[in-house]
Amino acid sequence: MDISTMFSTMSVGMLRSFGIFVLTLVGSLPLGMVVALLKKSRFVVVRAITSAYITVIRGTPLMLQLLVWYFGPFYLFGMNIGNWRFPALILGFVLNYAAYFAEIYRGGIESIPVGQYEACEVLGYTKTQTFMRVILPQVIKRIMPSVTNEVITLVKDTSLAFTLAYQEVFSLAKQISASQTSFMPFVIAGIFYFVANYIVEFVMKRIEKSMGYYK
Repeated sequence: MDISTMFSTMSVGMLRSFGIFVLTLVGSLPLGMVVALLKKSRFVVVRAITSAYITVIRGTPLMLQLLVWYFGPFYLFGMNIGNWRFPALILGFVLNYAAYFAEIYRGGIESIPVGQYEACEVLGYTKTQTFMRVILPQVIKRIMPSVTNEVITLVKDTSLAFTLAYQEVFSLAKQISASQTSFMPFVIAGIFYFVANYIVEFVMKRIEKSMGYYK
């Protein structure tokens, strides 16, 4: 099998990896904000549950979480998990990254001086208006470097989909390498991850630069 054929075969896996990446971001970025706000709730029970969720997710490997989400429904409820592989995969990734994004958001929110809240209150802003118009834009700017790091990590973590026998680019690279006794599939996979991360870093830096207050 020549290089072009390998690349063509692995392109399907690349698209699947990209799909995991996009769906995880679409789900985890907003969910992370919800979790961050719940952790700052005035209700003790809500804060306790949210803190426990974040602690468990951040304290256990993503690979283990994927296995739990996939096999859990079968062992606990006897459910048929024949078509559950991809939903379990996305669920595991979204819940995992939402916990990390939540802590990033929380750190950003708590970095805003209390005086800004008080000033908004004097101006007659509601809590929602204060958060959406004053606090959130500043938070987004401050957390961009941390978010960029997590997004870059996500690109590489898509390779963990092999845990559930989902054929993304890394799984296909292993299969082709074993069948062809060639190291080239791993080189192609490495190039894919490098290019994907380069694009992510470029885009995130452009976004961060566009949010600069001073030119």
